[in-house]
Amino acid sequence: MSTPSPRIAGQQAKPILQKPPGYRDPNGPQARPRPIGPPRKPPIPPSFPAKRRRKSCCRVCCCCFCFFIVLLIILIVIAGALFYLWFDPKLPVFHLQSFSFRHFNVSVKSDGTYLHAATLTRVEARNPNGKLRYYYGHTDVEVSAGKDKEIDLGTGSVPGFTQGTKNARSLKIETKTDELVEDGMGPRLMSHHKSKDLVVNVVVKTTVAVIVQGRKTRPLAVKVTCGGQSLKALDKMPKCTIHFLKWISIH
Repeated sequence: MSTPSPRIAGQQAKPILQKPPGYRDPNGPQARPRPIGPPRKPPIPPSFPAKRRRKSCCRVCCCCFCFFIVLLIILIVIAGALFYLWFDPKLPVFHLQSFSFRHFNVSVKSDGTYLHAATLTRVEARNPNGKLRYYYGHTDVEVSAGKDKEIDLGTGSVPGFTQGTKNARSLKIETKTDELVEDGMGPRLMSHHKSKDLVVNVVVKTTVAVIVQGRKTRPLAVKVTCGGQSLKALDKMPKCTIHFLKWISIH
């Protein structure tokens, strides 16, 4: 048995207060509040990342575009092959049919030496196609003399026309000039003209369109160069050279 503690004289005993249920001592180690962190996000179910989706969409678009381009090329090739087999297209053929001086004279005046000349040129245009026709727009023709085309003999023009299948047409061009030349060139021109050693050049500039079953294609600019030879060689009706697209030349 416990013995009662001695009481000090003059003091009264204080009653001991009972702690209510659920009471926690603020100074105790268990009473300190735990730090509360940021709320956790609920777990997301696994899925493909957004970058992979974008890459897959780009790949699909590129594959579709490449497939469309390849299909278009194949269709164009097939259409071109069928067109070639059915129509058997051929380019027109040009010849310098004839060239002559109707008048040629050199005169010396006080202000210089002049060349008086008049020419008559015929250029033959032939269509070798049996199913295609050609349409020629307004045609300009330039005539010159000399290896470097230093002597201008004038220009002429031919109105537009349509050329049928298996057809040949002669273009008649007349030119005239009264050109001032160098003093020493006059006698040389007269000598070359008499000996037929004078070099003649003819340049034809026009536009050509193909007529397919009544439908006309877009005109194409064409330049035809003829001559570049002496008057003696022109008797053989030399073939002309066709230039188009600025870099294609066909003789």
